[in-house]
Amino acid sequence: MKFQLVINMERMSLDVDMCSVKKHALEMVQMADAAGFEIVWAAEHYGIEMTIAPNPFQILTWFAAHTERIRLGTAVVVAAYSHPVRVAGQAALLDLYSNGRLEFGIGSGAYQWEFDRMKPGLKQQQAYRYVQEMLPVVKALWQGDYAHSGEFWQFPSATSVPKPLQKPHPPIWLAARAPVTFDFAVKNNCNIMSWALTRPFSEVETYMARFKCALNEHPHQQNPCSPPKRQTAVYPKPEDATHYLDALIAKSGRFENLFKNLGNVKNGFPETG
Repeated sequence: MKFQLVINMERMSLDVDMCSVKKHALEMVQMADAAGFEIVWAAEHYGIEMTIAPNPFQILTWFAAHTERIRLGTAVVVAAYSHPVRVAGQAALLDLYSNGRLEFGIGSGAYQWEFDRMKPGLKQQQAYRYVQEMLPVVKALWQGDYAHSGEFWQFPSATSVPKPLQKPHPPIWLAARAPVTFDFAVKNNCNIMSWALTRPFSEVETYMARFKCALNEHPHQQNPCSPPKRQTAVYPKPEDATHYLDALIAKSGRFENLFKNLGNVKNGFPETG
């Protein structure tokens, strides 16, 4: 069995010192590295204290400098917020710095609150179209000169500098929840990351059913993997459970509010109501 770690710097109150937040995040990554975890994942989010991750490539370069073997995954690069030439170069540079440890994850983005600030006018439900255009462009740029004229990006001949260390390219992951994204991922030989968040285990089963359906639709593709991601609370003694579970529930509830576009965000903190 393989384990992966999704972690970002985060705090639920301004009273928490950022230096201690940074120290805790790095210690967790180093523990995962020493324990043999396969991959550590870093997100891309803006303006939210509970996920302090404005650049996953910077975060993972930091992790790379303080670890030996754990692989380094973007979870995810939000396609609509960037440009293919920039993404291709940043990803390749991280692969070079880390001696070939990059796992390249790309996705649509999480919640409308962020789109209203980073890509005004774009509805989150339509952001998958940016992923479908960006991914083949990034792969082409990793190979050599490429000119592009698409719906969202147009540019004359360019290439990724540097090129990824891994050949033909780093492993590619696609964030998927809807059937259309599962289908696109399998069709393009991508691994899949799906996250049920606070929803019951039946949500995980739904995602696995969509994954199997996509495999049936594209039986001749390579064998992608789709490990489910779940929220966990780890505590040393049973009597400590309430403290840790309450913290997990509070954080998860705020994420759910963001996904459902409920409440406001004040000074970087989503409302809990």
